[in-house]
Amino acid sequence: MPDLRLAHAGDPHHHHQRRQAQSTHEAPPPGQSLARAGVARFPTSVSTDPLSPPGRDGYRIFSYPYHRGGTVRPHVELIQEDDYVWHAAELPGGEGRASERRLSVDEEDGSSSLRIDFHTDWGRGPGIHHANTEYYVLEGEIDYGGRKIGKGGYLYAPKGVPNDYVRIAEGTKILHYREYGDAGFDAVDSVAAPRWSDAREDVIVIDSEAMKWDAVPNPGPMPGLFIKYLHVDPTTGFYTRLVHAQEGWADHRLAHHPCYEEAYTTQGHMEYNFGTLDLGTYFFRPARVKHGHFTTMEGGATWLLRSDGELANWYTQNEWVRWGGEGVNYGPEGLDESPHPAVPWAHSTHDMAEPWRTDEDMRQLTASWQFQKDQGQHDAPVAHHGSGVDKSAIAIAKALDAYNLQGGHGGHGGHEHSHDHDHDHSHDDGHSHDAEPTREVINLDWGWAGKATEHADERTDGNAHNWGVGRPWQKGDPIPAPILSSMPVRSRSRGRWDGDGM
Repeated sequence: MPDLRLAHAGDPHHHHQRRQAQSTHEAPPPGQSLARAGVARFPTSVSTDPLSPPGRDGYRIFSYPYHRGGTVRPHVELIQEDDYVWHAAELPGGEGRASERRLSVDEEDGSSSLRIDFHTDWGRGPGIHHANTEYYVLEGEIDYGGRKIGKGGYLYAPKGVPNDYVRIAEGTKILHYREYGDAGFDAVDSVAAPRWSDAREDVIVIDSEAMKWDAVPNPGPMPGLFIKYLHVDPTTGFYTRLVHAQEGWADHRLAHHPCYEEAYTTQGHMEYNFGTLDLGTYFFRPARVKHGHFTTMEGGATWLLRSDGELANWYTQNEWVRWGGEGVNYGPEGLDESPHPAVPWAHSTHDMAEPWRTDEDMRQLTASWQFQKDQGQHDAPVAHHGSGVDKSAIAIAKALDAYNLQGGHGGHGGHEHSHDHDHDHSHDDGHSHDAEPTREVINLDWGWAGKATEHADERTDGNAHNWGVGRPWQKGDPIPAPILSSMPVRSRSRGRWDGDGM
């Protein structure tokens, strides 16, 4: 069939007004979940790994590794989809008209997260996707091989696996994901066509509206998070789920994970360190980027959330970032080309802050702090970002104090610096300092610091070019510290980020 994908010039989406956040989701009742860290559950009517035995209450339960690893997309946090332009939807082999907003794209392997609107009925016959492909219905209807799913409907078509025809009704709005591949699609005669030799899993079709919410089982946050698992890859641990935070749920800490995390807000209102999450907002966060300081407003909030591994929570408090240098030909008075000593300058996330939290925000964050205190944790009290003493100044002062108590330079007789190479050699052997660059080291006591905070493989593995790539991690392994992300992609309506949690 011909590919008729061009959006016409009069496409009303080009003049689309931002939708207002609506709190139409009914908060789920409290309850216990069969799901737990490292375990996923599906109704037995849904295709899963045939080797996984049925679990309690007709659910299959299987374990998986924490992380797959691989290429990663830019850090996007935070955008409102209505700030983005529409493109002709890239749906090869389909007949009909649709437009897409490109929320996040990996230009190395074609992975992408898209919002697609269908302006006419659209259809495509049986075929094989070149990527693990997901469809989630926000509004409208999808017909997959005779099975129709409406709002909340979810379709997963694995890479290399023949899938049946897909018909999508005019006016339908979906989230569309492709992972580990591009938009390529090979037409086949039927679902009986051969699979690719490396294909895994089966097609999944779910009506998420018919699923019940389960309490999130992971230890750490205060109660009030609920989840519906849509798909979990039993080999890689990649999973897609709906998550709901009930009104008043909060977490005053910052977390980072061994895997990436992305989410699209389908309902409600939440505030956090990167800004306001409301209907149509989206983020893609690489592994080990800090995030948190969550508060949930009236009606709660719901997201479709994806990650390429299990979200182990590693928490940080009293975070700080300070940077600086010396201006050679510039300073506070402007350009200065005359010979003069360089002008030192510095900035910090504390200096960037413009405290914006409401009384309700602070009440919720304090309740989260009290919950952790009641569990015996030693969390720092809650304060507005940028208030009080600059934490970077405190950290630097403590490091200098420890340095001075040791007599300077780790107790080496007051030397001001050293070289991090072996001095046990003769200067008569032709050794040249010019041929062997050295690094001066001042042994300030930062605690756990430097390369010791990194993942053991991040400088040597196939993804060494990108420290935000998720890397394999299992319980019992050393935990790498967070990484710095100073300028994530943000759209105009989200405003300027004040560095909270950088």
